This record gives sequence, C-alpha cells and structure tokens, in this order.
Amino acid sequence: MSDLFASGRIIDLILVLIVVEGLVLALVHRRTGRGLPPSDLIGFLLSGFLLMLALRAALVGAWWGWISLALTGSLITHLADLLWRWRRAGRRPPG
Repeated sequence: MSDLFASGRIIDLILVLIVVEGLVLALVHRRTGRGLPPSDLIGFLLSGFLLMLALRAALVGAWWGWISLALTGSLITHLADLLWRWRRAGRRPPG
C-alpha cells in the first residue's frame, strides 16, 4: 500500500476519478437538465485536478518548479471560478 503512495499511483487514480466525475455530472445535466451546467463545473474540477498534480509531483520528488506551477495554476483557476460565480450572482467582487 505504501508503494501506491510513494509512486504517485494513488493520485493517478484520483485524477481519473475527477475526470470521470466531470463527465458524469455533465452527462446528467445534459440528459436531465438537473445539476450544475458544465460551465459551473470546470472551475472547481480543474482547480482540484491541479492541486492533485502538485501533490503527485511532491510525492514522487519532482522538481519544485513543477509543483509551484501546478499550485499557481490551481490558484488562478480557483480565483477565476470565484469571480465567475460572483458575477453570475450579480454581485461585485470585493476590492
């Protein structure tokens, strides 16, 4: 079991599950009209995906630059998602 973590394979599994989750949620919305539309899913799923990439890179001892790049990407997608939601709700973002 420890090899699953040390090799980063556990994160590979989580990344696949994030993609599957996004596809299933988008399909459910398309077929039933229920749930969040894909445009509302992409921000938080991509942010989480990038966080998992950063964790995987750290687990396997990757260069710090790759970890930093993934974390920065996650921050940017998270902030963009917040701004998108704030504007859709008809409110002005702080600042």
